[in-house]
Amino acid sequence: MSAILSVDDLNDFISPGVACIKPIETLPTATPAASDANPSNEFEVILDGQQPEPKSNAPPAEISLTDCLACSGCVTSAEAVLVSLQSHNEVLNVLDSAPALKLVGPGADGKYSVEGLQNDAAKLYVASVSPQSRASLAAACGNGVTEQQAGRMIEQLFLGEQGLARGGKWGNKFTWVVDTNTAREATLVLGSDEVLGGSIAPSDKAATPVLTASCPGWVCYAEKTHPYVLPHLSRVKSPQALMGTLLKTSLSRILNISPDRIWHLAVMPCFDKKLEASREELTDAVWAGDGKPGRGVRDVDCVITSKEILMLAASRGLDFFGLPASAPSQTPQFPDPSIHDFLFRPGHRQQSREAGTSGGNMHFILRNLQAKNFGSQIQTVPGRNADVVEYKVIAESGEVMFKAARYYGFRNIQNLVRKLKPAKASRMPGGKPFGSAKRPAGKANSLDYGYVEVMACPGGCTNGGGQIKVDDPVVVDRKGLVVKPGPLEQKEWQKEVDEAYFSGDEPDSEAQDDSSDLVVDGISPSHIRNVLTHWSTLTGIKLERLAYTSYREVVSDVGKEKKMTDTERVVQLAGKIGGGW
Repeated sequence: MSAILSVDDLNDFISPGVACIKPIETLPTATPAASDANPSNEFEVILDGQQPEPKSNAPPAEISLTDCLACSGCVTSAEAVLVSLQSHNEVLNVLDSAPALKLVGPGADGKYSVEGLQNDAAKLYVASVSPQSRASLAAACGNGVTEQQAGRMIEQLFLGEQGLARGGKWGNKFTWVVDTNTAREATLVLGSDEVLGGSIAPSDKAATPVLTASCPGWVCYAEKTHPYVLPHLSRVKSPQALMGTLLKTSLSRILNISPDRIWHLAVMPCFDKKLEASREELTDAVWAGDGKPGRGVRDVDCVITSKEILMLAASRGLDFFGLPASAPSQTPQFPDPSIHDFLFRPGHRQQSREAGTSGGNMHFILRNLQAKNFGSQIQTVPGRNADVVEYKVIAESGEVMFKAARYYGFRNIQNLVRKLKPAKASRMPGGKPFGSAKRPAGKANSLDYGYVEVMACPGGCTNGGGQIKVDDPVVVDRKGLVVKPGPLEQKEWQKEVDEAYFSGDEPDSEAQDDSSDLVVDGISPSHIRNVLTHWSTLTGIKLERLAYTSYREVVSDVGKEKKMTDTERVVQLAGKIGGGW
């Protein structure tokens, strides 16, 4: 078990470690003269909670989210990490920074253009919203409000004249609000092809068992504490990341503008998604550069959570719950017809309960395999708790064709990574390997999964750290609760959120095109592949760079001697001789 992660305090939202190792580099300052010093402060006692008087004019250290990911001092779920750069205040600051870019067209030639480019601060605003966030807000609304209706209220906030535009300096609003469900459907097909083999599978496929990598808290944990797991992580981007790449690449190429003129906001159920947006693997350095991660233009500029939607509305003097649950006035056509049809498909498909509340990666793979093998059945085997479940696809003959599992919550993830840990060779001559090899006979078959769906939050993404909780003042007030809610009330509240997540129209039984190809849970894999191929052709970028990502081990250097630069040596020397910082 990780030294940072203890069983005694496993609440699935892990705070930073005690040592933050982000270095500060400044020139040494002169020591204050003895006559300027206050003799009464020769021995200064600082009471708990008090701050000492500033001794210099040195600026405060600034640590970005990217710095936090590059650091190896913590395993973070970002709930207590530096998230100030991605907040509802940042959304308002950007909206009020300059008049928004305006989409014009189509012209006689069918092409679109953009007005306002002469102002370097002007942006084209696009937002994507997750279904889990809509479900959380729907539950907070109460009175039977569905996830789809909550989504309309968010659209009114972003697009409507009585939304954010009403109180802003420039009256700016978003040009489009898209549903990340569309990107989720693309990731389902991409993930299925990666595991089962398909026409768009990545060349660098993950090792078996393939582990879901759409949960950034889990990915960050694996990169910093269990690097031997990284070869197993799925190469497919998360729905948030894929949507960001789709919007930035297609709009920048079609409208002939720089990707930094497109500002993409994502509304997510999880604080960790802020960290995901800061990954160097998810910038234009990958798809527009040499294909290697770098500090380029982010595919997702800002992430706010479900809670922050309420804060965003309140900051403009708006009551979110008073917004109409109807669609706002017609939004502009996306400048590419095929991508427009993909992003704004009519209707609202209900989420499958069997797929769970985290996107249904594993469920789609199982259903896809079952659809290709007539007479096969999916068998469910409950695990040691509700967040561990094993699944088998059994052929008509009774043979087990495929095994998969679901592991939610860090308590269960600990057990999973232990099983994946490779055995260490003994240093003794003739000694036997030790470690995972000591596992009793018969236990090794637990590793024969083809796929494992891993999520950091118990219960899945509808229980994300950024979701509205039952003890939040807004819920307490709207429900008229007198006694402070406890764990039992939170469980009941979670059921309401899940019900909202599964609310809506019946699942589409028809494919998304007119072909007679295979349809899995209302999704036509061939249609999705055609859209992805069109996207690659439109942008002139290989699908490998657009749809897949990579991971890297973060080696801890806490407590280790590091090679210092000349600047660091000067600063250290100055500190030792009394120069200070």
